[in-house]
Amino acid sequence: PGETLIVEKGRVIGRNRMSALPEGPPKGLGRSDALMRLDDLLDDAVGVHQRSDVPYGMFFSGGIDSTVLLAMMSRLNERPVTAFTAGFSGTQVHDERALAREIAAHVGADHHEVEFGAADFWDLLPEIAAAVDDPAADYAVLPSYKLARTARAAGIKVILSGEGGDEVFAGYGRYRRATRWRLLGGRPMRERGALEGLGVLREESRAWRGGIEMAGEEAQGKGWTPLQRAQAVDMADWLPNDLLTKLDRCLMAHGVEGRVPFLDPKLAAFGFGLPDGLKVRRGRGKWLLRKWLEKVVPMARPFAAKRGFTVPVGEW
Repeated sequence: PGETLIVEKGRVIGRNRMSALPEGPPKGLGRSDALMRLDDLLDDAVGVHQRSDVPYGMFFSGGIDSTVLLAMMSRLNERPVTAFTAGFSGTQVHDERALAREIAAHVGADHHEVEFGAADFWDLLPEIAAAVDDPAADYAVLPSYKLARTARAAGIKVILSGEGGDEVFAGYGRYRRATRWRLLGGRPMRERGALEGLGVLREESRAWRGGIEMAGEEAQGKGWTPLQRAQAVDMADWLPNDLLTKLDRCLMAHGVEGRVPFLDPKLAAFGFGLPDGLKVRRGRGKWLLRKWLEKVVPMARPFAAKRGFTVPVGEW
């Protein structure tokens, strides 16, 4: 989404919000047609986003979103794709570098593993805080910063990353909770900020919450399903204010440009407009992406249980 403002004598007198999200209920699309359309759109989005006259690579976690990008980049490039993966040795968190290494070898990527340990945490934290500039309650900013530094040292000036995949194709568990009846464990998407009940920053909290409220207003009368409304909340708040901010500031601190193919307007509109059953099925989100990956890179085991990306800050 984007917004234009009309400012006169220091006051906002008009605003026009534009959204890439389609209006109306989900389109009646069958699985086979959806898979073919997804393949075409991924091909186009990744192809456009990797256009560059400088060296480019990608951040690769081994998860669904980044594996989809790596698979498509490998299809479109004659040379091996340069991929960077962070890991945490000697900690209690699950380290998925082994799977990432296996997938990277399978598609012939130039794979770089980046170790992030306790020493990095303490040494880089002040530097990271200065680069991010705003409060960011997301510990994934830590490895993202070191990945960006490593990429720049390797001569990479453009990075493709998988941000937006969960929001566009409904990957988060909170979406499934938001669509259940409350008696069955359902829980609405957040309507308040974390500071709401503390009696501090009240005016700032209201201003910050404006994007969430605007998403709710935008959803009215558009024929969206409860799942789509939950996705729209994250697209108005979590995606721009956390994920994209974190990625951009970590990369730009090292002079690297970040690009996010899943947020290509055509691909994002397609994913958001899919029938709910092609996004969430049998308790798993991103169902269509998983089916595509199962066909293209079956050894990635896209329907196997995945653990979320966790940084062991508690141990450090």
